[in-house]
Amino acid sequence: MEIQVIHKRLDDWVNDLISEGKISFSLRQAIEAFPKLSEIAVKSSLKRLSVKGNVISIYKGYYLIIPPQYASRGILSPTMFLDAFMKFLKRPYYVGLLNAAAFYGAAHQQPQEFFVLTNFPVLRPTVKKGIKVNYISKSKILDEYLQNRKTETGYLKISSPELTAADLVQFEKRIGGLSRVATVLSELIEEMKPEKINKSFLKQIPATTIQRLGYLLEKVVKQKEMADHLYSESVKLNLRFLRIPLKASGKKSKKLPVDERWNVVVNIEIEMD
Repeated sequence: MEIQVIHKRLDDWVNDLISEGKISFSLRQAIEAFPKLSEIAVKSSLKRLSVKGNVISIYKGYYLIIPPQYASRGILSPTMFLDAFMKFLKRPYYVGLLNAAAFYGAAHQQPQEFFVLTNFPVLRPTVKKGIKVNYISKSKILDEYLQNRKTETGYLKISSPELTAADLVQFEKRIGGLSRVATVLSELIEEMKPEKINKSFLKQIPATTIQRLGYLLEKVVKQKEMADHLYSESVKLNLRFLRIPLKASGKKSKKLPVDERWNVVVNIEIEMD
């Protein structure tokens, strides 16, 4: 009888969280909410709620609440829980790559995976109920190049159009290659602002990424004005462009053409959709 009372109280507590607009909680919060219960008893009750589909653990000691309207899916969209989850982990973050591009209307289709950029140490992917969130580690996550976007549960940090463009090039392998990058850039360019691509911004971007981005903007996407601005700001920063292949893992040969401005060996044919 005592166990049933415990279960009922935990059910009520979770329902109260929903009524307050919260969609997640930590194991520590649950334990602190029931100081007279042992940790084992709380975990047992949470396991029962998990079996019923009322909650789901997406990380050790962290649970999502699954409201009735999401019961059939058994999981929430990452846009709903990522901000609270990263705060729980005490990590800076932003949603990037194709997912950020989608917020700007520059993705042909909704990405099947979520890409979140955060700091080190490396964080394992979150894979639950058909949802996959990949985490990419960077040495610096700077708020000045991020934007807050409203979601149904709060806000979400996403990369600015300019940072999105740079990340797409730097992590092109993660999204399907440079042809896909060029296709997204052709639409993302409408949201990019030249004044945002300045010396301060470029200091955060690898020179190799700037070279490849510049080549794509000028030769493939045919946005020479933006490419000229990128090159001009790079000169102000005294960046040195060493000769690099357009596709890092592509073929290498002295017979391949070289773009002298960006010092890029054109070792792949880019085809936009």
